Amino acid sequence: MSAHRTGQRGAPVPIDTDRLRRDLHALLAIPSVSGTPAETQAQRHLAGAWRAEGLVVDEWPLDLPALTADPAFPGMEVTRTAAVGVTATLPGTGGGPTLLIDGHTDVVPPGDLAAWSGDPFDPRWTQIDGREVVIARGACDMKAGLVAAWAAVRAIRDAGITLRGDVILAPVSGEEDGGLGTFALLQHGVRADLCIVPEPTDLDLIPANGGALTFRLTVRGLAAHASRRLEGVSAIEKLWPVLEALRELERERNAQVDPLMARWSLAYPISVGIVQAGDWASTVPDLLTADGRLGVALDESNDEARAQLELAIAATCAADPWLSDHPVTVEWWGGQFASGRTSVESPVVTGLGAAHADLTGAQPAIYGGPYGSDLRLLSGLGGIPTVQYGPGSANQAHTPDEYVPMDEVQQCAEVLAAYILRTCGEDRSD
Repeated sequence: MSAHRTGQRGAPVPIDTDRLRRDLHALLAIPSVSGTPAETQAQRHLAGAWRAEGLVVDEWPLDLPALTADPAFPGMEVTRTAAVGVTATLPGTGGGPTLLIDGHTDVVPPGDLAAWSGDPFDPRWTQIDGREVVIARGACDMKAGLVAAWAAVRAIRDAGITLRGDVILAPVSGEEDGGLGTFALLQHGVRADLCIVPEPTDLDLIPANGGALTFRLTVRGLAAHASRRLEGVSAIEKLWPVLEALRELERERNAQVDPLMARWSLAYPISVGIVQAGDWASTVPDLLTADGRLGVALDESNDEARAQLELAIAATCAADPWLSDHPVTVEWWGGQFASGRTSVESPVVTGLGAAHADLTGAQPAIYGGPYGSDLRLLSGLGGIPTVQYGPGSANQAHTPDEYVPMDEVQQCAEVLAAYILRTCGEDRSD
């Protein structure tokens, strides 16, 4: 049973639940799908709201040509012509650590609208299994976590508490397709001593993530009239041995996994999500492309993971008379999420766990996530010890009728406020 289901003790500062709900509703109503103009709209909405509340706001246009040309750029899968970066700081008096709270505002497309019970961008509150939830695209992944962090910062400020260390709220764009926003944040010079990413974790602690590399396979066949099928070579049929090879590679790569990933039945998945082939129903298809995702193991380099997949494909092609002469090509494109980790002994992990336990009476579980996230950029490129902690379950991410339980959003805000107070330190010099 998850720790957040236990009884709750008194919070150090009161969370304004009504304002939290209003702020969450307003942000969920912005259809900030990755790569659309609304992605920037969400950023500017938060910048304006935080500026009005008296936080120190920095807003800047992202230099997309320079960022995407950087050899360390983590990839991008949608076209963008403009994007902005935003931070909002609750400044401290000095002498305390700086805490960064990094949360993405971009969301994936809603998919089949018929699978939703209503407009994906018209937030609605209802009951599921006796708990109040809000349904909307991005509710779980991850606008609720970001708004919970906002509510925590507001609660501290409204209580008249002055901190010694700074707290920086950073809404970022482009997380879903590679990590543009967090990469730009770090290139802009934003640094901190500790970082929390309020992704959905069921209010558990996730200090590590497997990686995820986007690939494209190109399979070539030989076109022929469908009535003379045997005189052609179907690129679709030649995909089957490749898929079998990927399944075998997946089994091998998951035979032994890091203890942090042991809770998952499949820690490092390999999946194919898009297949395109053929241009006429009565023609044997001579070209197929398949886009997929390769899971990267903890502490494994992207190059090592890529090499294993390429070797598996090459071996399959060598064993097939047609593919040996017309080998499948592998292209690495789009989001290239490396794996990443923060030590479970890091103060951001132990301190946040202690704040959660003090408030709920139970220790949160600690484990790794089987998906890529901005944690690897923050902890790796930025050198900032980072942990994920937020409301909602990752199994709701990217689904129709995506939802987040409101009791978890409230509790997340209270735990974050408690952690900020104990970490950034209340200045009592007056």
